[in-house]
Amino acid sequence: MTVENKYKAEFIEILKATGRENIDYVIEDLEDIGFFEAPASCKNHFNFEGGLVEHSLNVYRVACILKTELAKLRPDVVSRIPDDSIAIAALLHDVCKADIYKKETKKVRNEIGVWEAQEAYNIDYSDFPLGHGEKSVIMLLRSGLDLSDDEIMAIRWHMGSWDVAFQSSEMIANNRKAKDICPLLSLIHTADTLAAGILEGK
Repeated sequence: MTVENKYKAEFIEILKATGRENIDYVIEDLEDIGFFEAPASCKNHFNFEGGLVEHSLNVYRVACILKTELAKLRPDVVSRIPDDSIAIAALLHDVCKADIYKKETKKVRNEIGVWEAQEAYNIDYSDFPLGHGEKSVIMLLRSGLDLSDDEIMAIRWHMGSWDVAFQSSEMIANNRKAKDICPLLSLIHTADTLAAGILEGK
């Protein structure tokens, strides 16, 4: 079993363990759009084939660790975060990335300053240009996944201040309110930040 297949198998196993209706359709759609082959980014964290599924698992693992540790300090809050919601939001927060990275050849300087052709990823939003978190939510709903309100908010707002929508005062107010009422959101945002910045940092 290749490394990529191991991550894919683990990802699918965790998703299926949620027992959610239509999860098999979601997995089929992820296959169709190339989720399991996609990188997690164009040139930053895990910018290699299969990086997206590995990043999603890292976010899930970090979120589970955070929940366990936070339960010692705020069991009242953590009790409002179901394990299956962590799996859904962490593993599926970035499905919007599955169809935006396209391979191309670029001229780059190597370590001694000589220009050479290298295969790299470029971003192409032309298939469904609809933002980030909200695109993931819509794609999942279209696949037949019945998301809870908290899962929708966690996926929609997982980017925090990196979201372009923060240029709007209305969006800032919406995000602030969502964080106030949805502890899952803060958990997923923090797990995503730690996974990309520490576990997957260069």
